[in-house]
Amino acid sequence: MGSEKRTAPGLRPEPGTPLYVHFPFCAEKCTYCDFYSLPQRGQDLTGALDLLLLEAERRAPARPRTVFLGGGTPSLHSSEELTRFLERLDRICDFRSSAQEVTCECNPESLTPEKAAVLRELGVDRLSIGLQSLEPRILGLFGRVHDVAQGFAAFDAARKAGFTRVSLDLIYGVPGQELARWLADLSRVIALGPDHVSAYQLTYEQGTALTAQLEAGAFERLTEEAELAFFEGTRALLAGAGYAPYEVSNFCLSGQECRHNLNYWRNGPYVGIGPSAVSKLASTRFGNPRSLVPWRAAIAAGSFPAAWEETPPPRVLLGETWWLGLRTSSGVDPDEARQVAGFVGRDPTEPVTRELSDQGFLRWGEGRCRLGERGWPVADAVARRILTACSNPEASG
Repeated sequence: MGSEKRTAPGLRPEPGTPLYVHFPFCAEKCTYCDFYSLPQRGQDLTGALDLLLLEAERRAPARPRTVFLGGGTPSLHSSEELTRFLERLDRICDFRSSAQEVTCECNPESLTPEKAAVLRELGVDRLSIGLQSLEPRILGLFGRVHDVAQGFAAFDAARKAGFTRVSLDLIYGVPGQELARWLADLSRVIALGPDHVSAYQLTYEQGTALTAQLEAGAFERLTEEAELAFFEGTRALLAGAGYAPYEVSNFCLSGQECRHNLNYWRNGPYVGIGPSAVSKLASTRFGNPRSLVPWRAAIAAGSFPAAWEETPPPRVLLGETWWLGLRTSSGVDPDEARQVAGFVGRDPTEPVTRELSDQGFLRWGEGRCRLGERGWPVADAVARRILTACSNPEASG
């Protein structure tokens, strides 16, 4: 897209727009991860925070209703650096007076009791801790640098610091993993009493070290039947313990949904700052460079950092709104979806959702469409059917 056609630099977020901040560094790069992150060795962590704050001065929304500090590993930074960053970010956008939720992603090896206390004091009220597994073999396969004891210690540090909203992140369906062992480990996690559990079925993303090992024949992935058993066993165990499956991979106790992520699944607006961070304002999406060097150069030069942008037509936005909404237990209200997408005309989702309902993949109730029991394990395939229907160039709107 030529620069004369770019609209993103002229878009300004309304007060209250959710804010995402991408911290680019990790202790090590995990083998399954396709998010943009770099090992910390030899990197200027302090300089990166300075640039994040400089971008925030130019682009952060006033009084965001949610803030999510992700990455990368925000907790990698020292207590002093996090204090400096959060105090300055508050002066920039006044998030402490406005945010209904402020989440910080943490890894066990870097979440000390002192750091947890500092984060709580500075306005963070929700922690997402990357436990990933209680099986040492799997932690090694993933390239994680913490052990199981550190994982439990991090949770304990969060609770002692006064956090009443703590999520534990896990990955299952790993080559060689036994279902009984996974469910036993999940029971141990549940016994801790986290407020939220994110349990992701392992996916093999192109360009990751784990996918390269798979393609080289280092191991075999689980069969589809085994993956389905893991998925259904995970949902059943968590639901039985009182954790509502409010999204395909996310479970929580009553009232403990991640509000920031709910906005994504509703296809709402948001601002992302940092390398690789994506923003959505009005109908336009745009993203920062997926590389530290060009992002740093753009911020230092005072340039608008977006490396790409797109404004999908309303019918495509409609399909995306369905795709995102169907991932949640609340599903989709067709009228609301059309309004969010700005779509007017014959709704291209109607024939395909009717067919999927007849097949048991979707169900209707109280004017909303949701995944049926048959649809939850194949949510991505259901979404592709709807996205394909909405990408048909003959659809009008």
